[in-house]
Amino acid sequence: MEPHSIVVISLHSPKEKLWGELVDISNAGVTLRGIDLSSFDDFVSQVLHPDGDRMGLPTLFFPMVRIERIALDEARGSIPSLAEVFAKKVGRTLPDYLAQFA
Repeated sequence: MEPHSIVVISLHSPKEKLWGELVDISNAGVTLRGIDLSSFDDFVSQVLHPDGDRMGLPTLFFPMVRIERIALDEARGSIPSLAEVFAKKVGRTLPDYLAQFA
């Protein structure tokens, strides 16, 4: 996986799933600009109907000991990826949207 890939990260202790843009991956851990997967719909809604300033994604670091799995956010048959759902609803890709906050 390369930086700027859109990924889903599964963590343990406690169990969490996060979605977003991979910033860096190293022996120490993973840096992600993303959100908890359960907040995806709320994030899309906030992007579409902002109350005040537009919202980016927080940059988060997780040590490798918490990483259970990293998966590319890819379509599976007729099921679109979360990135495709975001682009369809918002009208721009996630990297394009995040570029305004760089």
